[in-house]
Amino acid sequence: MFPTDTLKISGRFFKLRPSATSGVGAPLVAVGRGENPQFRQQYQLRRVYAPVTAVIKFSGRRAELGFVDPFMADRTTLGDHNFPLAVDLSAATAMLIAHERPERLGFSRVIRPEAYAETARLSQLQQFDPARTPVIFVHGLQETPAGWTTMINSLHEDAWIRKHYQFWVFSYPSGYPYPYSATLLRRDLDGIKRTFPTHKRIVLIGHSMGGMICRLMITDAGDKIWRDIFGTSPQQTPLSGEGRDLLENSIVFNHRPEVKRVIFISTPHRGSAIASGWIGRIGSSLVRTPRAFAAIYASMRPLEKPDPAAAHLRRMPNSVDTLAPNDRFVRSVTNLPITPGIPYHSIMGDRGRGDTPNSSDGVVPYWSSHLDGAQSELIVHSDHGAQSNPDAIREVERILKAYP
Repeated sequence: MFPTDTLKISGRFFKLRPSATSGVGAPLVAVGRGENPQFRQQYQLRRVYAPVTAVIKFSGRRAELGFVDPFMADRTTLGDHNFPLAVDLSAATAMLIAHERPERLGFSRVIRPEAYAETARLSQLQQFDPARTPVIFVHGLQETPAGWTTMINSLHEDAWIRKHYQFWVFSYPSGYPYPYSATLLRRDLDGIKRTFPTHKRIVLIGHSMGGMICRLMITDAGDKIWRDIFGTSPQQTPLSGEGRDLLENSIVFNHRPEVKRVIFISTPHRGSAIASGWIGRIGSSLVRTPRAFAAIYASMRPLEKPDPAAAHLRRMPNSVDTLAPNDRFVRSVTNLPITPGIPYHSIMGDRGRGDTPNSSDGVVPYWSSHLDGAQSELIVHSDHGAQSNPDAIREVERILKAYP
């Protein structure tokens, strides 16, 4: 147990650190002595970093020390009176980042995704509560869940949001082609449905490539993309073994009925020219293709319909390749409508230039991030890192409150 008033918290993720809520008790950070061996099965963090508030209650000459989870209660009773609880939620996140340093894995997981395969997982950031709506944050290329720290800390300041929502993060090696990363997310959505069968329908918030992954959760592709690639149905395509299963899971899919709403932030739905330019070519060449993907590509390449845009590739497309506007998968998804009845919202940056529709956040142009049919669209004065922009955070807060 670490008293939060003894901690010095700073760094790029805490420039806008919320102040602690004053009240009864002493805010602490509870850190697990060891790792939880069941963290994967329970969809928890590998080691506990949790906010708690210590409260002493007196009865005669007896004093009892208790610990309260501030996510589950924000008030405490002393005698016949009810008081606000002292709360500091961001200190636990600060200790997690300081001790575990998750942001260090961002670049490594791009260039060597196979080496970090075990880091792909969905994790809850607080104790599961069936009465709260899960919000799952999905990061983008060369990022980790640490990139959501500013937004999550800011949203946690609002007592109404704390009462109605619970936050989760999906982490994955972002060197994988994003259709495969979407397969990993679908796998974990199946897992939490088994583990927490009473959970409410989910809100997804995706930044950049994370938004493209979220897009696939609300798209009915069926076998259309498969037919675009091979010209035949899956049943008529002579592929077999694990490679066929992996490929079919990645490109034959339908929307997830447990998803109720999606918020896209700086998402290149139609790709980004940077990915197909010289910067993208250099970045793509640094990514090491997983061995399993290389074997799959060797078996599928002779069966594919010719694609002039991919003629230069001699390997399975990686994440950078699948961000290019002329990538076959990107083109196919662009032609598929978002499933009716699932509302979505767009937030994007214009670098403060106010030149929309010719604007760009420096990475993703407006023509790629704009979606017809969005329930709302907000352009903020931000670069590509709009997930940390105060106006974007306020817009997410507005959406969560408007559509509980």
